[in-house]
Amino acid sequence: MATVTFSNATRIYPGSERPAVDSLNLEIEDGEFLVLVGPSGCGKSTSLRMLAGLEEVDSGRIYIGDKDVTDITPKDRDIAMVFQNYALYPHMTVEQNMGFALKIAGTPKEEIKERVLEAARILDLEDYLDRKPKALSGGQRQRVAMGRAIVRQPRVFLMDEPLSNLDAKLRVQTRTQIASLQRRLGITTVYVTHDQTEALTMGDRIAVLKDGLLQQVGTPREMYDAPANRFVAGFIGSPAMNIGTWTVKGDTATHGDATIPLPDSVRAGITSEDQGKVVVGFRPENLELIGEGSEFTIPVKVTLVEELGSDAYIYGNILGSENEADKFGSGDGSDQVVIRIPPNVVPEPDTVVHVQLKPGAGYFFSHATGNTISRG
Repeated sequence: MATVTFSNATRIYPGSERPAVDSLNLEIEDGEFLVLVGPSGCGKSTSLRMLAGLEEVDSGRIYIGDKDVTDITPKDRDIAMVFQNYALYPHMTVEQNMGFALKIAGTPKEEIKERVLEAARILDLEDYLDRKPKALSGGQRQRVAMGRAIVRQPRVFLMDEPLSNLDAKLRVQTRTQIASLQRRLGITTVYVTHDQTEALTMGDRIAVLKDGLLQQVGTPREMYDAPANRFVAGFIGSPAMNIGTWTVKGDTATHGDATIPLPDSVRAGITSEDQGKVVVGFRPENLELIGEGSEFTIPVKVTLVEELGSDAYIYGNILGSENEADKFGSGDGSDQVVIRIPPNVVPEPDTVVHVQLKPGAGYFFSHATGNTISRG
């Protein structure tokens, strides 16, 4: 096991002026499960491939433990990688697939057999060792790929979107297995995904990337409760945070017919560069239903209701928002607000509900920079 350190690591692909990964500084603790997450093209897979030695590092350094591996070949980095497409040999059995890397390395046959059987027991693959990949389900193939990494007994696991080829139910089951397995083995793991639900449920810490730049690193709870900027706030959470630009009017902010109070810390943080605007965010659970005529209401015309048994979600538009130049809704560019409500008070579509921010539940960001001003 070992720590992993990116020190100003940069990768610029030939023909491109903008770095795919720009001066990445990140330290991963020994035995930690760190998830690299972000939208497509943000640089997360490139960062992983730089660590694996599959991409050059144009500037900066990468360390595994105390060893500088920047210019070391992949086979000498003592890492094991699990790919999105499993990368199994179709003509080999499960046992042969799992032990192939050890065979190539010249490991004695008895030791290979012992390691493969141990990994098979851990992954519940003992009954499938004589099968070939075509006779396995997607989840079983993924476990074989995991087993091939485990038998290597590496210092670092690298996983590049290993669950993206599985159906929804199997993804939930397998991500739980991977997280439990990593904690059992205690091997430092860097896991890449674009699915922020995977990031929140699996990682000890999460690193969010955008356009090759590291936005924030923290525990899942820190990322959810205290996002560093508008991007992280809108990216982390499902359903996504309701977020967009509101107009500052004295000690309140308005959007369409909605009005909310601005905490003193927010008013103090708004500058002339913000041009009388503030970016407001609140999660679906940050709102509560209130009666019409109450102070500081957000009137929403309901377009759809999702009933999920234990919860229900209202989808709708803030009244008067059609007169606003900027959209406000769940995720950037959306004008659909999402509100979580108890399942026993479900409104009908095309009706208007009035909601209010719970005390201290709002998120406020600079209109000029997107950075967090305050929570309140």
